[in-house]
Amino acid sequence: MDSYCRAEGEGIFFRDVTVCPTRGGLRGLAADSGHFRILERILLKRERTLSLGVLWLLLPLLQTGCAGALRSYDAELRATTSLVRVNRPDLALQTLEKNNADPEKDLLYYMEKGELLRLQGAFADSRSSWMAADQKVQQWEEQARTDPGKLLGAIGSVVVNDKVRTYEGYDYEKVLLTAQIALDHIALGDWEAARTEIKKTHEREAIIADLHAKKVMQEEAESGNRHVRRSVKELQGYPVDTLNDPQVIALKNSYQNAFSHYLAGFVYEALGEPGLAAPGYRQAIELRPDIPLLEEGLKQLDRRRERLAAGKTDLLFVLEGGLAPARSSVMIPLPIPSAGLVTLSFPVVPDNPSASYHPGPLQIDGNKWVEMAAVTSVDAMARRTLRDDLPGIVLRSTLRAASRGIAQGQANRKGNELVGLAVMLTGLVLESADERSWRTLPATIFLGRTALKPGRYTLSFDTAYGNRASMALDVGGRYQLVPIRVVGDTLYLANTPGSSYGSLPVVGGRALTK
Repeated sequence: MDSYCRAEGEGIFFRDVTVCPTRGGLRGLAADSGHFRILERILLKRERTLSLGVLWLLLPLLQTGCAGALRSYDAELRATTSLVRVNRPDLALQTLEKNNADPEKDLLYYMEKGELLRLQGAFADSRSSWMAADQKVQQWEEQARTDPGKLLGAIGSVVVNDKVRTYEGYDYEKVLLTAQIALDHIALGDWEAARTEIKKTHEREAIIADLHAKKVMQEEAESGNRHVRRSVKELQGYPVDTLNDPQVIALKNSYQNAFSHYLAGFVYEALGEPGLAAPGYRQAIELRPDIPLLEEGLKQLDRRRERLAAGKTDLLFVLEGGLAPARSSVMIPLPIPSAGLVTLSFPVVPDNPSASYHPGPLQIDGNKWVEMAAVTSVDAMARRTLRDDLPGIVLRSTLRAASRGIAQGQANRKGNELVGLAVMLTGLVLESADERSWRTLPATIFLGRTALKPGRYTLSFDTAYGNRASMALDVGGRYQLVPIRVVGDTLYLANTPGSSYGSLPVVGGRALTK
């Protein structure tokens, strides 16, 4: 809706204001838009008292735009992921499309769509969707490099609620996106493109680390300047134990993961670049020390060439188990200066049963076992992200509540109860926790590695519900990557011809290939 609005008697003009409801946010309600200039003046009261004409202008605008703010991403994705659990990713994709009717798609849409297409074996379409998501992340990276102040300003804004911001992806999602695209490239037989993709992992992590350090400094400065000191300990009733799990605290940070770096080492090794493979394996070990599989990746780098000489295929099993955790809201009362006891909404990561799944060893033809190691917990990374972000969330929520309390109190003292009512209603509508996250990611990523002679095998292992699953596995080439996805009792296997790379040497007068 385009509009030309005038507040009678106040001489305030706003041209070309557009309200566009989107998932979890109002694209038209940017921090510098006409709507928030009105809202900011009501909340902060830095200028003259606004007339009732502004009030009646504000309420219809909020009513028009609140459809996006009131959407629950958690509820939408519960419906989507439940279909994945019963082996209907096709219907899950239809549900996703139904919930994203706006022609202008956001980052989360492309992330979720890419995974749902991949589960259907549509690797080319999955890759296209994830590349569209990656373009949005690259735009974020460019801004982080050239104008970090603008990003930090949006992050630190106390006028705009977190839920109504453009979703830019959590840092661990940005890093895992490159690995997921690389898996699609491999499934399609383009190992060189996979190499290009994994190379971006290091560059992306460096940008994230730099911006994260600046964000921490900004939040500390903002807290000092505003004389507001808030800690998570003050959130009485908040489930802090979900963020203080030893697995969460043990993470080096919230965005790096051992899987991405081990995958980089494997791809470089397959392409005949051991000098680049070693740093990938080494970084994986640093992120998850004391895991024998990761240590062997580096130790056996030179010896694995002997397997190739003996005519065996070097197989890497990538088993993705469960689904990434949800984000939901919890209401916590906080004492706010000038506002009294105010109930605010904060994000929480609830218990995720699928994160407890472990497949146990893979069995090949009933007589060979491949141990699987849990190298990356997306569940723990999601909790670590919230743990790191929560102090800033508490600070911004406190400042917004204080601003509303001052505005409402001033309005009531001046007898302008309707303006005070507008402030209160605006807070109730827009001040809710941000529940968005990439939900179709796995909860845990397991790796296993072995060597087999080319041929057809039977692969079996336990599902999340304890049932035994079996499937055919075709082995061939010098190196092969076998991606498996387990959600409940539903299995997805991406055993494509492209997942094998290179030809084995001729042994005994015949080539040992598929």
